[in-house]
This record gives sequence, structure tokens and C-alpha cells, in this order.
Amino acid sequence: MVFIDEQRLHLGAEAEVWRGSWMGQSAIRKQRRNRSWRHPDLDDRLGRRRMIAEARLLVRLYRNGLNVPLLLDCDMFEQQLVMSHVQGKPLIEILNDPSIPDDSVMNILKNTGQSIRMLHRQAVIHGDLSTNNIIVTPENEAVLIDFGLARIEYETELFGIDLHVLFEILGASHPHRKDAIDAIIEGYAACEDIHGPAENTPGGQPVGMQDVLDRFNLIRTRVRYHG
Repeated sequence: MVFIDEQRLHLGAEAEVWRGSWMGQSAIRKQRRNRSWRHPDLDDRLGRRRMIAEARLLVRLYRNGLNVPLLLDCDMFEQQLVMSHVQGKPLIEILNDPSIPDDSVMNILKNTGQSIRMLHRQAVIHGDLSTNNIIVTPENEAVLIDFGLARIEYETELFGIDLHVLFEILGASHPHRKDAIDAIIEGYAACEDIHGPAENTPGGQPVGMQDVLDRFNLIRTRVRYHG
């Protein structure tokens, strides 16, 4: 794997992420970290399985025209992925920047909602929809990254939970953006108007847009009640 490290971007429990160059182009390397509390053989098998699943999802989503990084290289023995470097800023920085006009932020959030719905139309849940895992390009497009917990699903509840994770993060980390989730939902709901009805995936019909939103609202009610 011909990758030259330049700057470490993230050190998490599951992976270490570096920015650098691959074959002369700007790229990102994601290196899975060993989990010492697991038996080494089990940890190795699980790590390879998750990495291969992430690589396959990236290829599938990119081929279907989604705003995701392009997979450049995959080393299952060293458990590394190399992806194209998406130019832009994490959504968390956009939301925390008071110099960005509110109407621009709302448009970015609507674009974020559309990107999430485009993902769900592929019958894929992200699993970790945080404001760190959404990159806003200079053209204000929302690119989803980090699919380490993503998987193909057809259960309505899981897609509602995907949205609820982002809702909770917005409330906890960006309470000053009071209408953020409303803008995201507006963009999510508008996706079918822009792109037409969702097509069948190889595994069947993806969960409908309104079904996801209804379940999301139900989850919000449940959490509020129990809280």
C-alpha cells in the first residue's frame, strides 16, 4: 500500500485516521486498531470482516452516485482502507462558526438531510451519524464519511434510530441551532421530489421516506416520555 502519512486526523477506539498522499493524490488512510481485550484470533477475524464490509459498502454507494469517498485501496491483512480525501469542513465546524449566515447553515442542513435519505434509499443505515462524520464541501454539498458501523437493513426502526442519533447530537452539542433538525428533516423529505421514487435494491424495497420520518417522530416521543 503506497500511502505517505502527513497528518493524523483522528485517534479513536476502533481506528486511526491519517491524511496523506496515495499514488500522488490527496487521500485518507483508515487503520483499524487492535482491541486488546479480545482474543487476538477473534479480534483479527472481526476486524477483517468489518473492514471488508465497509469497503464493499463504499464501492456500492459510490457506484450508485452517492456523496461518499472513493475507495482507492484495501489491505485486509494490515486492515487498512485508503479513500479519496474529501475537501471541506466537518459539519460540526460549520455549526459552531458564528460567522456563517443562518440561511447558509440551513441550506447546508437541508443538503445533509438529502444525503442521509440518499443513503437510506440504498437500504443502508450509517450507524454513527454525528456532525463529525459529515463533510461540507466548498459547494455546500454534504458528504457522509466513516462507514465502519454501516450495514444493509430493511427494518424501519433502525432508520428512525439513525436519524435520532443525529437529533440527539445536535441537541447536545449544538443547542444554539434550534431549528437544525427541522432543516435536516425538510431536506430528507424533499429527496423523493428531487430524485423520484426510491428503486428496489438487490435485497428488496428500501424503507419508504414517510415511514422513516413517522418512526423517527415515534422514537422522539418514546424517548421524551421515558426521560
